[in-house]
Amino acid sequence: MIDINSYDKAVIVTSDGDFHCLVEYLYKLNKLHLVLSPSNERCSVLLRKAGREKVVYMDNLRNKLEYRNR
Repeated sequence: MIDINSYDKAVIVTSDGDFHCLVEYLYKLNKLHLVLSPSNERCSVLLRKAGREKVVYMDNLRNKLEYRNR
């Protein structure tokens, strides 16, 4: 957080509620681009509340991200 003025937006990749304070802080400063959580089912409630509309779940992106052998 020392270099907070060195970037425009942050992307946090986690589903751990221990990061809710960081997410909340970045959200309030308008420095949070999104929180990328691997799973909707395993994402912490604290993290969901802190990230609000900026939480995206990777399991919803599966069709876009999975490898398809053509």
